[in-house]
Amino acid sequence: MKVVIQRVLEASVRIDGTIFSSIEKGMMVLLGIEDADTEEDIGWLSQKITQLRIFDDENGVMNLSIQDVNGALLLVSQFTLHASTKKGNRPSYIKASKPGMAIPMYEKMIRRLESDLGKKIKTGVFGADMKVQLINDGPVTIIIDSKNKE
Repeated sequence: MKVVIQRVLEASVRIDGTIFSSIEKGMMVLLGIEDADTEEDIGWLSQKITQLRIFDDENGVMNLSIQDVNGALLLVSQFTLHASTKKGNRPSYIKASKPGMAIPMYEKMIRRLESDLGKKIKTGVFGADMKVQLINDGPVTIIIDSKNKE
C-alpha cells in the first residue's frame, strides 16, 4: 500500500458537483492498493498514520499526532499511486488492484483507521469521479509505502 498524507486546514470530496465528504483540521490521505497488500499492511499503515507526529505543539514543533490534536481524517482511494512511468509517456496501472480486491481492502482500512483513531473518518467513493479540494497546512506532505516500511 502506498499513501500520500497531507496535513490540511480543510479538505473535501465532490461527486457530481455535490460535497460528499469534508473535514477541517486534520489529514487528507490518498490510498493506493496493490494485489500484494495484506491485512498486515493495513495494520502497520494505520498505526503509522494515526501516530505520525506532523502537527505543531505549543512551540511550533511537529510533535503531535492526529490523535493528540483531535484531528479529522479524509481517506480517498487512488489507484494512480501505483502508476509505472518506466516506459513511454503513458502511465501503466498494472500494479494497482482491481476493484474485486481493492474495495474490500479499502473498507478494511477504513474500519482499522476508525478503530485506531477511536472515531469515524470521512471517505470518498471507490471508483467515483471525485473532485478533491484541500488547503495543505505547511505545506506538509508525507509519502509512505508499506512494502518499504518507510
